[in-house]
Amino acid sequence: MVDVASSSLDPEWRAWLAENVVRGVAPTRLVDTLVSAGVSLSEAHAHVEAVHQHPAVSMGRGHLARHEDVLSLLDSRVALHRQSGRHQHLARHADLSISALMERYYLAHEPVHLPGFMRDWPLMEHWCPSSLARRYGHVEVEVMAGREARVDHDLDPDACRAVMRFDEFLRRLQEGGPSNDLYLTARNFALEREELRGLLDDVRYPSGLLRASDRPGAVKLWVGPAGTLTQLHHDLGTVLFGQVHGRKRFRLIPSFHTHHVYSHLEVWSQVDAEHPDLTRFPLYREADVLEVVVEPGDMLLIPAGWWHWVHALDVSVSVTFQEFDVPGGNTWWRLG
Repeated sequence: MVDVASSSLDPEWRAWLAENVVRGVAPTRLVDTLVSAGVSLSEAHAHVEAVHQHPAVSMGRGHLARHEDVLSLLDSRVALHRQSGRHQHLARHADLSISALMERYYLAHEPVHLPGFMRDWPLMEHWCPSSLARRYGHVEVEVMAGREARVDHDLDPDACRAVMRFDEFLRRLQEGGPSNDLYLTARNFALEREELRGLLDDVRYPSGLLRASDRPGAVKLWVGPAGTLTQLHHDLGTVLFGQVHGRKRFRLIPSFHTHHVYSHLEVWSQVDAEHPDLTRFPLYREADVLEVVVEPGDMLLIPAGWWHWVHALDVSVSVTFQEFDVPGGNTWWRLG
């Protein structure tokens, strides 16, 4: 038997092997993966067996076994979703009433694409990059910069914070070409700045859907170049996403596929949703992925816990809301 603690298998592979053993991936699949990575067949079998016998892994498997009823419930929900056919196409409604939107999607915990929902909102004209530069170019804003040099920029955003004039930021977006290096995100709290609060005058709050709120972060602004990328993650509350300028591509995975997406650090997935490595993350092949391109004026309802990956196809301005006009407000997923 191979002693995993002192084996030639590097730490990343040992961690991968332990995680997948705990998750219940078939030993034959694990052996095949190790062999494809250059480990001899006999050593691969020994590594898998050693990990199965490791006390910490055994404890992890026991802990997971105590939650088999929850995993079975999730699998039942996956099966029902597939029977409904909703795993094949994201719902799309151009003229859905507010009451139908709330009953059929918000309360039902289902996403929906709403083309042209914001077409009459003043922000469609006033939040385009040229207008932002003209009206607010002198304002200094915080942005995230140097993201491409840090693979952990989503997990450790503080290291990327920078301050620059808004007009300089917008100029760099439009002249610099596709990039994931420079992005004004919700974590920069631009709309909390007194100098930019006038932007909220261009927002509308349809009765029965959204309510105006002074809570920090109730409305969030996102501005970036083509190429900005947010890796697969979920939010703790339902989000109504609006695309003001440019286009963004979304990939969405239902919340009840959480056991298939290799959740990591609470709300992040370890899987690259654009190029998933099904060898390292074999359970991901069970995930049902929905895809949609959100265009200017469109909105997208993303239920709490639904995993999503976001890629900007153009220079992009987006807005998100989390203050819903329902009794008790948005329902939040409270992590332990």
